[in-house]
Amino acid sequence: MKQTILLIFFLSFFASHLSADVVPDTPRLQKARDDLVRDTIERRGISDPVVLAAMRDVPRHCFVPQRITSKAYRDTALPIGEGQTISQPYVVALMTAGLKLKGHDRVLEIGTGSGYQAAILAKIVKDVYTIEIKKKLHQTSTRLLEDLGYTNIKTRHGDGYFGWPEAAPFDAIMITAAVNHVPPPLLKQLKDGGLLILPLGNPFSYQNLTLVVKKGEDYTTRSITGVLFVPMTGRAME
Repeated sequence: MKQTILLIFFLSFFASHLSADVVPDTPRLQKARDDLVRDTIERRGISDPVVLAAMRDVPRHCFVPQRITSKAYRDTALPIGEGQTISQPYVVALMTAGLKLKGHDRVLEIGTGSGYQAAILAKIVKDVYTIEIKKKLHQTSTRLLEDLGYTNIKTRHGDGYFGWPEAAPFDAIMITAAVNHVPPPLLKQLKDGGLLILPLGNPFSYQNLTLVVKKGEDYTTRSITGVLFVPMTGRAME
């Protein structure tokens, strides 16, 4: 009886502290998430246990519009408004794994969008700094991340092309929008030996997911696979 009362109290407390926009997790949704990780992400070659654990833990259904919650655990990009999308789960895992992150790392993300990728990063690293150029998305994702209890994510509304200079240098940088060159301000804010991953190529066509390694004043690049991201706006389009 006492255990039942405590459980009811816990559930009521948890529900009262959720935003109206947050869809509570359920065993059915957790199973869908586990199935996605096992049957798609692991099967396609992602093996980093820390990344897999983050993908299992973060409730992707909270980061999509409620009208499409039923599609949250499909391995596909989904619309989130403002002409933007939440990335395909496999691509989120691939980009995250590509940065070879460690627990003490500080990471800059360009393009907060829904906040989902920032949440995945926050499960792995010490601090996440994330910038979103679209004000409405910035406001929505900031509130959602706070409601979900992420305390190691700092958000900013602005043009990510210029990065977050006062918080630099970063161990890793992730750009989640297509751009036809590596933005020089971001390279400058990356630690020597640090990694930057981005969809590099024609912003209005297909791009190559590219890993950049900073080496002193220079850098090397390695193409990983073809991808399709929405264009990076702001200074990148000039």
